[in-house]
Amino acid sequence: MVLQKMLRAFDNPNKLVYYLLGLRVARIIPDKTLLKIKYKAAIGRKLNLENPKSFNEKLQWLKLNDRKPEYCKMVDKYEVRKFVAATIGEEYLVPLLGVYDSYAEIDFAGLPNRFVLKPNHTSGDVFLCTDKSAIDYGELEKMVKKWLKKNYYWLHREWPYKYVKPKIICEQFISTNDASPDDYKVLCFNGSAKLIQVHSDRFHNHRQDIYDLNWNRIDMAWGFETSDYLAPADKKPEQLEKMLALSERLAQNTYQVRIDWYHVDGNLYFGEMTFFDGAGFTAFANEADDDLLGSWINLNLKQQEPK
Repeated sequence: MVLQKMLRAFDNPNKLVYYLLGLRVARIIPDKTLLKIKYKAAIGRKLNLENPKSFNEKLQWLKLNDRKPEYCKMVDKYEVRKFVAATIGEEYLVPLLGVYDSYAEIDFAGLPNRFVLKPNHTSGDVFLCTDKSAIDYGELEKMVKKWLKKNYYWLHREWPYKYVKPKIICEQFISTNDASPDDYKVLCFNGSAKLIQVHSDRFHNHRQDIYDLNWNRIDMAWGFETSDYLAPADKKPEQLEKMLALSERLAQNTYQVRIDWYHVDGNLYFGEMTFFDGAGFTAFANEADDDLLGSWINLNLKQQEPK
């Protein structure tokens, strides 16, 4: 498997850079140096940390310079529940079924037929169970143990993850069908909501659409080969205004953060908080969009702290 990855990487210089930077030996490289190398490979331009302009550049700057201790709890999918409950109310939390330090602690017999398992300290790792009788427990154990060994910080040097204690959390399956519900991601800049990403059918035919605050679809390709702009627009969520207002309350005292939501049967459920969307290594099809979003992040520290 390792040899296959190496051979595929050699076919593409940028993939090779990513592969080499993912090796444990690369951990000796200082954050600033690694971010410069990885940014050039991902975006194709030199990283300007002295006078960052674009969205992706400013996210790299924030990784190095905006290191508030509270961010470590905000990216922790378990600890952030306390922050959300205290800030906007626990009614917006997906019901918690359990939290575990190891796979052996999970009492599957006591769980409902449908549930969701995920680590509190990584991104993109999730196990959706729609039928307990279909679980391959051997494979699931391997997956969970692999999750617990990860330190997500080393992947893209997103520093808040470095100090998160790994756990496995189990949540209620809130979807009305066997698929993951649509994921609404509200991008906030200096405390103000600006854009909404909508991710649908994430684990099958994953699609991303982007809207402004008035639910006008924007032709912006970001991390996907196409914006699929001519496809039918998503239905405006009934509680969009509340979603935006709650996002801004959670985003106070930050420069840039993404607040994720699920909207199921008329109810709003908080998903997670992300400070470095795409790790700041996700290219825009149009560089002007990268610059536009970057202009919304005010880094003038002498004149303005985060809203």
